[in-house]
Amino acid sequence: MSEMISALLAGAVALALVLHVAWLARASRAKASTGLAADEAGVRAVVPDAANVSDGTAGVVTFAGSWNGRRVQVRTIVDTLAIRKLPARWLSVSITEKVAIPGTFDMMMRPGSPTTFSNFDHLDHTLPKAAGFPAEAVLRSDRKGVRFPETVIAGHLDVFAEERAKELLITPNGVRIVWLLAEAERARYGVFRQAEFGTVRLDPVLIERLLSSASALRDAINQSERQAA
Repeated sequence: MSEMISALLAGAVALALVLHVAWLARASRAKASTGLAADEAGVRAVVPDAANVSDGTAGVVTFAGSWNGRRVQVRTIVDTLAIRKLPARWLSVSITEKVAIPGTFDMMMRPGSPTTFSNFDHLDHTLPKAAGFPAEAVLRSDRKGVRFPETVIAGHLDVFAEERAKELLITPNGVRIVWLLAEAERARYGVFRQAEFGTVRLDPVLIERLLSSASALRDAINQSERQAA
């Protein structure tokens, strides 16, 4: 009889665990769905025709649309690669229009561990910094001996006075700014190794600001090139 009672208790405990795990999974999906809807609303407040064009990559959500007559992309990336650091959630804002620049120009603030959002570590050539660049910035390119309009670029780095601004990428296909949205909650990540970012959502004011900065820089580079031609 005692063996039967023990078996029944063990079965009840196992069933309770299964039900609890299922409940946690449903709660997690509901939370993710609510968060995605809130982020989409934040993007569409600035980019009304934004469409979710995500390709299914884990931790990456991408919206594309038009802003002030220009093609743009707004993306969030959960980065768990950083060694000895908390996982981070990044906001990547891009103007995906042609730029008159001869190669890839990548400015990374305080580069350290590899990231999931950038190919900075794969660029072979480190560039000297002109006056006006932040002291903590490192510049790299994919091409050696190419001259970039660094004076023009240095005049459009206002957002990089803030520590959350992480990367400025300029290629012939567009301009991108990457911004730190949030770091994972330390206690939860330390115990459960789960990257939770609380209630941080996409702020339309921030999106507009970063788009405006990227757009103004693109315009300045193109105008400088036209004047030099």
